[in-house]
Amino acid sequence: MSIPQSGGGQIEDFAQLAELLESGNKPRADWRIGTEHEKFGWLTDSRKPLPYAGDRSISALFAGLETRFGWTPLRESENIIGMTRNGANISLEPGGQFELSGAPLVSVLDEAAELQSHLDEVRALADPLGIKFMGIGAAPEWAASDMPVMPKGRYRLMTDYMGRVGTHGTQMMYRTCTVQVNLDYASEADMVKKLRVAIALQPVATALFASSPFFDGKVNGHKSWRSRIWRGLDNARTGMLPFAFEGTFGFQAYVDWVLDVPMYFVYRDGKYINALGQSFRDFLKGRLPALPGEKPTLSDWADHMTTVFPEARVKKYIEMRGADCSDQAHIDALPAFWVGLMYDQTALDAAWDLVKGFDAATREGLRVAASVSALQAEADGVRLIDLARAAVGLSHAGLIARGLGEERLLAPLVQNLASEKTQADRWLDLYRGAWAGDLRHIYQAASL
Repeated sequence: MSIPQSGGGQIEDFAQLAELLESGNKPRADWRIGTEHEKFGWLTDSRKPLPYAGDRSISALFAGLETRFGWTPLRESENIIGMTRNGANISLEPGGQFELSGAPLVSVLDEAAELQSHLDEVRALADPLGIKFMGIGAAPEWAASDMPVMPKGRYRLMTDYMGRVGTHGTQMMYRTCTVQVNLDYASEADMVKKLRVAIALQPVATALFASSPFFDGKVNGHKSWRSRIWRGLDNARTGMLPFAFEGTFGFQAYVDWVLDVPMYFVYRDGKYINALGQSFRDFLKGRLPALPGEKPTLSDWADHMTTVFPEARVKKYIEMRGADCSDQAHIDALPAFWVGLMYDQTALDAAWDLVKGFDAATREGLRVAASVSALQAEADGVRLIDLARAAVGLSHAGLIARGLGEERLLAPLVQNLASEKTQADRWLDLYRGAWAGDLRHIYQAASL
């Protein structure tokens, strides 16, 4: 999840909210690619989750990243809660999921090299300590009581609120891992088309990258339990954004939706102030109960935008949020998939043609079915494997048009489509076969 935002003075004019999004407009030559991935750390002797403190811990890894590899610590109070270096960040999800938020880079090949470097550094520190990481969408065995709690004020507030507004919120926070791709837009019209394609095709990403068929030590009935969790989290801030497909949609319509999402907090002087359930519209009027008489800054607005979690999210770029974490090849494949679709105009136009006839019920139906059945999903006569084959084909053509050789990174998706099986399917086959129902094997099978 996001670190506190910075920059920007007090909001003087309502128009500044949409202008912040509009300031993300970039000419094609300046478009970049950002990838974020989360992973679970675990102790090889006990298979327990990696704790925050101790000789074998997140803190020990942070110390090594600082002294051996030149990362700069980010602190909240006395605790290190992240690292930064050369435009990239390492941050912590609530249950200790170790997240790399990569620097904005030019090509998917650059992203793959960045990931390789990050994993090499982490392994160099972790292996001697008996620590490994696994790429998987949801913790296969660990109970809620097993998970460490990171020392971040934002998460303490969210944990309480999640328990009151949904059924699966704390599962998302503490026991899931995702991969996310961040891409630029040229204009409001470009943002609208990209966001619509992104939302409509998130079920394809959910299916192709499904890797969470186990939870609480058993088969959970979904290929992507991580995706299922998001449907039981908080309907006010999640979902497929049906209004984004209406004719008048643009920056202002997105702002209006975010304004109506209840607040979590306000960040002041290194601390998170409880504003749970309060209204940012009241904040704009100086009537926020948490800070009576005070009006928000642009960084407050940027913080609030990080507390909405639709399947694709707009900030000063668009975030693709529908995929489980998986192995290294799949982490590399996700930015390749989206860049091929979004950064070539012919591919983007063709992708919109694929999905523009879907209504809200079909889009939501595919979202639900993808979490359950992955590539075998179907909704309203749309077979997800057919949609996935078309989308991957368009992405491949878009990457070829870029002329950088990035299309080779789609290989695991091509394999999934040829076999009609995802990582979740392959693990289920092993669980029911060679593993004989023993989930201890998943730790090595999912290791990064």
